[in-house]
Parts: sequence; structure tokens; C-alpha cells
Amino acid sequence: MRLLTVLMFILSLFLCTYAVKGKPTSRKKPTQQAPLDQQENYLIEECLNKSYTVNSCSKVFCQPWQRCMDGTCSCKLPYQCPRNGTSVCSAEGRTFRTYCQLKSYECQRSKSKFRSIGSCKLQDNFEVFLKPENASERFIEVEVNSQKMFICRQGWGMNEANVVCRHLHFLEGADRIEFEHPDDAWNSSECLKVTCRGIETSLTECSLVRMSRGNRKLAKVACHTMSRECSSSEFRCVNRKCIPLDKTCDGINDCGDLSDELCCKECKGESFHCNSDVCIPKEYLCNKEMDCLTGEDETHQSCRGDETADENERGRAEETEEESMDAERRKIKTFLPQIHCGIQNRTITRRKRIIGGLTAGEGEFPWQVAIRSTTSQVNCGGIYIGGCWILTAAHCVRQSSVHTYLIWTGMLNTIIWHSRMETFTVKRLIIHEDYNSKTYENDIALLEMNSKSSGQTCFPPNTVAACIPWSPYMFRAGHQCKVSGWGRAEGYEKQFTLKWGYVNLMSNCSEIYKERYFKGMECAGTYDGSVDSCKGDSGGPLVCFDSYNVAYVWGIVSWGENCGEEGHPGVYTKVADYFEWISYHTGKAVVSRFNV
Repeated sequence: MRLLTVLMFILSLFLCTYAVKGKPTSRKKPTQQAPLDQQENYLIEECLNKSYTVNSCSKVFCQPWQRCMDGTCSCKLPYQCPRNGTSVCSAEGRTFRTYCQLKSYECQRSKSKFRSIGSCKLQDNFEVFLKPENASERFIEVEVNSQKMFICRQGWGMNEANVVCRHLHFLEGADRIEFEHPDDAWNSSECLKVTCRGIETSLTECSLVRMSRGNRKLAKVACHTMSRECSSSEFRCVNRKCIPLDKTCDGINDCGDLSDELCCKECKGESFHCNSDVCIPKEYLCNKEMDCLTGEDETHQSCRGDETADENERGRAEETEEESMDAERRKIKTFLPQIHCGIQNRTITRRKRIIGGLTAGEGEFPWQVAIRSTTSQVNCGGIYIGGCWILTAAHCVRQSSVHTYLIWTGMLNTIIWHSRMETFTVKRLIIHEDYNSKTYENDIALLEMNSKSSGQTCFPPNTVAACIPWSPYMFRAGHQCKVSGWGRAEGYEKQFTLKWGYVNLMSNCSEIYKERYFKGMECAGTYDGSVDSCKGDSGGPLVCFDSYNVAYVWGIVSWGENCGEEGHPGVYTKVADYFEWISYHTGKAVVSRFNV
């Protein structure tokens, strides 16, 4: 018996360790490179099986000339681009109103690449050559308006090499880079320093700076020409390239399609680990552009002292001979529509408890609504997501009762009326077509409210839409989120005031509920069961906050085994898995926070 007690104590310590690891912590960089046979420990196999690339909007933001469709960044039509911007010239000699329009046009005609800023001038030319032709690694010669120069070693990396190879129609990018002194016949006093982001298809889109070469080596590249079987010490990219396994998860796009950086438990070297398990270069930190889906790269503690960084950036811009189109790309992003959602009307202090919960203050959950029938009291919650749309659980509503439902906004107490409350009738009800009332699979529904005035969109006063997450990787196990509702308190005691509490997302739901757990579900709670949703909370929101404190409705209260019971967390409908379903019915313009 004593041995059994000791074993149980060790097991409890293990479980406690697991619980602590599940909480958000700072990512520590490895102090030394792991042995080659252990490199795969950085990679997440389940994630790799989904073949994510630079065009997977579950992992990265799409470019301004793309839109997110079914998890893939697809090309927009030129007229879908913002009208603002600088005119540009294509390699075909055609002038486009904006860079975005040219890039979207390039999607249909790959030869129509960017050539220069402004209207086309017939005398301008830009050519790239690899020399010597019979070598595997070759120098890069650039001819600009009849002037020829090689590319400098300084700043030369895989981003630049991939762009050069794509410019020359090697679509998978580069295999490797080298540095070497050229023969005297190729010698010159100047060279071009090239800086690319790595997403460009033409070298003309990059920053090109003329520099004094001195006695420095020049850049060389080997472009990818054919696929082969990868060895056990190599990683197979989605585009079939083979790269050394120790080059994965280091923030460098060695694959050319970014597939070596999108499924990483942690990151090597000085690269930064996003919460979505993506590794980005350290240069992307604090650059006033979100590269991590939830913005932690721009709110990181190192983002202080930005004024000095801005001065350095201005200094670099002054020495630029030919402006990079990356600045234009970033400017275009500011012209794209962005929905205002998920911002609370007041600042809330952190508290810790629910099941009877803590009483919600005014404006604390401005997306929370109550759903009731004209013949009954409030029986479910709902979430305002924009326009005239309410998100709730399918088990809360019946198609036959659609005209009896009332939506109450601004409600804090179900039996005390106040002037900020508004009531809306329901125009139509959409229950997920694959909802299973026995298993609670696809437990999700939409209610469209009638507007107060004919022909106008619903704008419930004192109500703010919660943002809809488009990626299942935005928040992971251990993230602390808020659940709110009018559900039962401890001992199933009925309550009338809106209550809330913190719960943690959990990764072991399938182990707890086994065959009762399905895709599209997610567990959240506490390990001791002290915080949980309960009867009457159904249909209400589980909201998670990004690094900017913007609220996303991550879950809809669905079902659970008892309330507040240790080892049986609440089960929620995982809203990110239904982004396409929601946007199909509401329209993407209503629920897409970014132009994703």
C-alpha cells in the first residue's frame, strides 16, 4: 500500500508538471544546437502532415493581393485591390494603377511581373544572369539599363537567393548559397547589395543598393532544378525540396515555400516563436507589422525603444538606391478594410472564479446577448458577431420556434430592466446542416435579427461584436480565456445576474471524453473543476484575447458532464473550425477582422 501511495504521489507530480507547462510561458531559446538525430524534436508531426506553406492562411497572413479561402491564400482579381497606391510598370511594358493590381494580375499571367515604379519607359531594362553557365553554384550578374554588376556578399541570404531563382523561373527557389572571389575577368569595383523579404517573384521588387566592393567575395547561388529522395538527415519540403534537418525552425525560409518554419514546437537561434508554432526572423519583431496571427511579435517586451529603431530604419532608407516594394506592400495593407471588433468598452481587472462566478460589470462583455422565447425566461446565451448576426449553440434553438425568439442586448440581470437593454426579433435561423442532437457534433447556429428601421443594418447600442477566429492555431492549449453566462451556480442554484470566470484551453479532451469527443469540439476549464460553465450558459461565449487584448469568440458553450466537477471540463464548439461556414452565411465582410 505504501508503494502504491508513493507511485500515486509521483503520478500527481507529473500531472501538476503537465498543467504548469500548459500555461503560457516565455519561449526560451536552446543554448546549443541539438544533435542531428534529435532535430525532429523541434517539428510537430501532426502539423507537418497538413502540408502548410506560405499560402496557408491558417498559419500566416495572406498578402494584400490575396484573400483567404478555405484555408488557402488565393489571388484576388485586380479590381478587388485598394485604389490607393503608386502606379507601377510590368515586365510586359504595361502600366498598372497600383502594385497590388499588378501582383493580382501576375497570378493569372506569371510573365507579367513587376519591373519598376511609375509609368513604363521603353528604354528601361533589367536582366539577371547566372555565370558561369556550366557550374552548379553561380555568380549573379544584374544588368540595369546597360550597366552590369554582380551581387555583393553583404546581406546575401536564402530570402534573396529564392527571389533570384524565382526571377529566373526556378519556381521552387534556391537549394543553397555560396560566397567566392570571381575571376579577374569578372572583377569590378562595385556590386549590388540586395535585400528581399523572400515573397517577391522578381528581383526588381527588392531593395538594390550600389556599394563599393573592395576585396570582398561575391554572392553565388544554386537554384533548385530537380527533386530527389531525401535522406534521414534531411527535411522534405512541401515543394519536394530536401534541406538539412538542422535548418528547420530557424526563422529562415530554406524551403522557399516556408514549410520548414510553420510546424515548430520551438525555434532555434535568434528566431522568434509565434503562438501558432511558426518561427519568424528576429528582424520581423517590432517592425509595426503583425506577422504572428495574434500579434505577439509586435507587443513583445523587446518592442521598447522603437524611436531608435525608426531612426535606424530611416538611415537605411537614405542609402537605398532603388526603393524596395516591401514598403509599398505594407502601405497597401493599411488601405485594406479592417473590422472593429472584440474591443471592450471598459478596462477590466483580473479576477479568478466562476460557477457562481463573479458579477459582470457594464461593458465588460459587450458581445454577450440573451436568447429567450416569448413564452419562457432566458434559456440560452448568444454572441453578437456583427451586422445583424448572433452566434449560438444549435441545441438552444428550434426551427419551428424561430418567430418566438427574442434577442436581448446590454442585459446584465434577467429580471431587472434598465435603459441600455434592447430587444430584437429574429428574422431567420440557420442551424448547421450536420448538427447531431444526440452527439452534439456541429453544435452551432446563426440567428439573423430584424433591424429596428426598415432597410438599415442592426447596430445594437452598447454592443460590440466579438471577432471570429479564422485559424485553429490562434490560441493553443494552456491559453487563459473568459466564459460568461447566466447559468446555474454551485449546487445548481438559479442565478439572474451575468457571471464570468477564467478557464484554460485543454489539449487532452479526447482522452477524457473518448468516443464522445469529435472534431469541432474543444475543452476548457480548470484541473480542479473550480471554474466551469453550467446549465443555462449554453450558446454563450468563450472568448480568448490576443496580444492587443482583442477578444475572439473561440468557443460556444455546448455540453459537459455535470458542472464544476474535477476531471470533467466543459466542452465547447470550436468556432475557428466553422469560419468558412459562418462567413458563407453572413458574408466575409461581416466577420473577417482583417482582409484575410
